[in-house]
Amino acid sequence: MSIPVTDAKKSLFQGVNPVSVLNRFGLLIVILIGVAIMSQVSPVFFTWINFTNVLYVASLVAVVAIGQMFVLLVGGIDLSVGAIVAVSSVFVVGLPQQNDVPTWAAVLVSLGWGIVFGFVNGFVTTKFKISALIVTLGTMSIARGIAYIYTGGSNLAPIPADLAAVGNASIGGFPVVILFALAIAVIAHIVLSRTRFGRSVYAVGGNAVAAKFSGIRSDRIMILAFMVSGLLAAVGGLMITVRLGAGSASSGTGLELTVIAAVVIGGTSLFGGEGKVAGTLLGVLLLGLVQNSINLLSVPPNFDLVVSGIVIILAAGVDVYRRLRLEPALARRALERQKQAEARAEAKAVSEQPTSDDEKADATSSLSK
Repeated sequence: MSIPVTDAKKSLFQGVNPVSVLNRFGLLIVILIGVAIMSQVSPVFFTWINFTNVLYVASLVAVVAIGQMFVLLVGGIDLSVGAIVAVSSVFVVGLPQQNDVPTWAAVLVSLGWGIVFGFVNGFVTTKFKISALIVTLGTMSIARGIAYIYTGGSNLAPIPADLAAVGNASIGGFPVVILFALAIAVIAHIVLSRTRFGRSVYAVGGNAVAAKFSGIRSDRIMILAFMVSGLLAAVGGLMITVRLGAGSASSGTGLELTVIAAVVIGGTSLFGGEGKVAGTLLGVLLLGLVQNSINLLSVPPNFDLVVSGIVIILAAGVDVYRRLRLEPALARRALERQKQAEARAEAKAVSEQPTSDDEKADATSSLSK
């Protein structure tokens, strides 16, 4: 017996909610549409050089954005990441150049700066109950000042040869920097989804008071989240230094706004407790495509700042709309479907029960036997 085509299509798409699909895959759909448009507008867009260039720049932003995501998940915000990038950049070049420090030691010192600033941000925020916005705004100024004091306002070049060799290495024509960023993303995903610390991060961001009553040390989790952000910002500083070929106190200027926009666009809530690493990567990729499109279309300079500001506002608006309107609507629809399924199951159970006449007939036959 063949099933009619219309019935087959109906059964195939039954239960598929377009709103739910857009909520889950909307960002990916937007990226694919943008790629399709730019491939027609610019002949350079779909070349291997441009492709690797977009991914290379996006990987630098992605590492810092993943760290920012940890802070946003616990309900905080870190405005100091761009300045930490600068501190990391100048020390990894300046120490070997001016003090004959081995490159590996300079790398450790640079990463240590990030961890220290992250600890200060988390400690002051949690122990003194000062808004993370204010605390990180202050440490942003301190870190940027340290970078300018150390360099005297000039760039430090050249970068150590072994650091440049690692940064410029490639596997199968694919830059190692991109693969390194992907490895960090995989590790961050595993930490957030499969470890006790990751579950605690979501719990603290969802409801810090409830998390504390359930035995989670909320203050410690928040401090660790800020330390992760500081560490990954310092890693991003090393990667950007390789990209620029110099240590600069101006490195990472405005980067904090870019990573916050990318993380929020990727679905991480500004209110904490919700977000995925994959979404953050898509958010970074979208902003990278926007920046790349601006360059390829020869848009006048500094318009990218206007675009970034608009994107940040839109991202915040979408986040609020999703939390206040879209998700409650999807939850109500899911509850309605559940109630309908329960009603159908109950009706089916009632229909399958034998009637009273049938019961009497069965009873009579059993007695006669």
